[in-house]
Amino acid sequence: MFRIKKLDIFIAKQFLLLFVGTFFICQFVLMMQFLWRYVDDLIGKGLSLAVLAQFFWYMGLMLLPQALPLAILLSSLIAFGNLGESSELTAIKAAGISLLQTMRSLIFITLIITGVSFYFQDVIGPEANKSFGQLLLSMKQKSPELEIPEGIFYDGIPNSNLYVQKKDLETGKLYGIMIYRQNGSYDDHAIILADSGMLQSTAEKKHLLLTLWSGEWFENMRSQDIAGSASVPYRRETFGTKRIILDFDGDFSLADISGISASAKAKSIRRIYHDLDSIREFNDSVAHAFYRDASYSAFPKPQMDRKESLKAVAAAAKKDVEFDSLFFRLTAEQKQSIIKQATDHARNTQIDLEIKSEYSRMLNRNDRLHSLEALGKITLALSCIIFFFIGAPLGAIIRKGGLGVPVIVSVLVFIVFYIFDNTGFRMAREDEWTVWFGRWLGTAVLSPIAIFFTYKANNDSVVFNIDMYKQIAMRMLGLRLKRHITRKEVIIEDPKYDVDVNMLREVCDGIVSYNERHKLIRWPNPIKVFFHAGDDQEIEHINEMLETAIEDLGYSKDRIILGELNNYPIIATHAHTRPFRRKWLNVVTGLVLPLGIFFYFRMIRFRLRLYKDLRAIRQTSERIIPRALELAAEQKRTA
Repeated sequence: MFRIKKLDIFIAKQFLLLFVGTFFICQFVLMMQFLWRYVDDLIGKGLSLAVLAQFFWYMGLMLLPQALPLAILLSSLIAFGNLGESSELTAIKAAGISLLQTMRSLIFITLIITGVSFYFQDVIGPEANKSFGQLLLSMKQKSPELEIPEGIFYDGIPNSNLYVQKKDLETGKLYGIMIYRQNGSYDDHAIILADSGMLQSTAEKKHLLLTLWSGEWFENMRSQDIAGSASVPYRRETFGTKRIILDFDGDFSLADISGISASAKAKSIRRIYHDLDSIREFNDSVAHAFYRDASYSAFPKPQMDRKESLKAVAAAAKKDVEFDSLFFRLTAEQKQSIIKQATDHARNTQIDLEIKSEYSRMLNRNDRLHSLEALGKITLALSCIIFFFIGAPLGAIIRKGGLGVPVIVSVLVFIVFYIFDNTGFRMAREDEWTVWFGRWLGTAVLSPIAIFFTYKANNDSVVFNIDMYKQIAMRMLGLRLKRHITRKEVIIEDPKYDVDVNMLREVCDGIVSYNERHKLIRWPNPIKVFFHAGDDQEIEHINEMLETAIEDLGYSKDRIILGELNNYPIIATHAHTRPFRRKWLNVVTGLVLPLGIFFYFRMIRFRLRLYKDLRAIRQTSERIIPRALELAAEQKRTA
């Protein structure tokens, strides 16, 4: 039965006080980062304080779910870091209370915060996003000529998407303009290209005057198509100067919310899945319509169905009709007319396919955005739990409180989560990855990390032992380890110099014999390296005798002996024979050619290093043996 204890209340108070403070800090940081994206929408617009207050209020509501997991991470890390730094966590564990038992009150609080985060995203968040989008659109409409970005499509003008390659802020001219207009239904879309132009508001701020220079106008007028017509009506116009009047209210007033309400961010999960059925049904109907259009374009004559057309083509092929010879029999005017018709038809078909492709991509993107938004509400809420099980164990392991180390660790963890989550979202949105994989990527990456830290902290395992990781890295990279032998403070028994001299002489003889049988400076056989198991027992025996002599001589008081002992290299006893100790790892490495080549040359490097190490061992032993014999003689005289 769950009983609230004084320890639970004590830890909960510590956590909640820190959580409130870190939450406001995180909220402020996120709002400032978010503000830089829309600072151009606020400056120079003459907005009132009431409008600015609404802007910051809705911004805070939108960013609140993102601030919760970061605040949980930072507050839990500081709380348990303070407990560890003040030795309170050690006293708790000494009383027989495990780390998970210590965290149980905070786990309960985190679950409540997770539920609040999900409720906020599903109920309050959509309304906040809707109001923020309406307010932001109204700000952009106040002076739209200042808001046209470079290099991306701008959709702030109703029923139009405007692309500008370059913008001159001093003159207000726009260069490299492409406009995608929707005059009603899809059948009446138009594309306008122009070398340059200028966008200005009228005096009453109710319309926009768009002046274009040196461009072309392509318009699809399928809605005016005559039933049964063999050709699709298009309009193409080349102009030197063109002026277009766009309906646009430049005064500050709340914009129409109908387009914003259709956004996935302005919907709850229930409404998202309800609308997804309608969206997918509409997408299927559009796909069928495109298929019918393609079929009609291929066989335009109403009196001839598809089978009859295929039969006619087959019959012409059987008669060996040479279409090129028929074309060359025509007059020059007829040839020019046919070529012009074919060129116009190809260009119109290309424009039609580009419009359909862009429209299909937009429909598919809308479908994926709804699915991503629904999954995002769940993953963002679950991140509160994951961040807690990262922050609390890390605080218990690091045992550093305050805002120094915890802030650095929290920022690093949040950056990792943000990179994976944002990358997955973008890749899934662009249909490069599946929706579920892209949205769950950040959660899938951090969940094993949270489990690992929780397990290590609960079992008091060493995680941040810098020396251990340093040794592992040096072994992987093949870096040399050096000896550090110093004079012992207390020596119980002096070294047996006679025995050590005999072992060093045996080591030197073994090295000479080993060099005669093994040619270390030759290229080894790759088959033996990767597919034949076996250790170099001779080197292991030589290294064992050498280490025994070094350990005994390390108790010497003689400075010459101690100095020479540090000149002995540390031998890698197996790296010169094979990459790994396990046979299956060597086989896999040998089969993967690029990896096998890397480890093959790495092993050659160790063979050359072993050759130099054996020579250094002989030279060092030749300097130690005479001094050891003198000390052995002194031992005999004093005995």
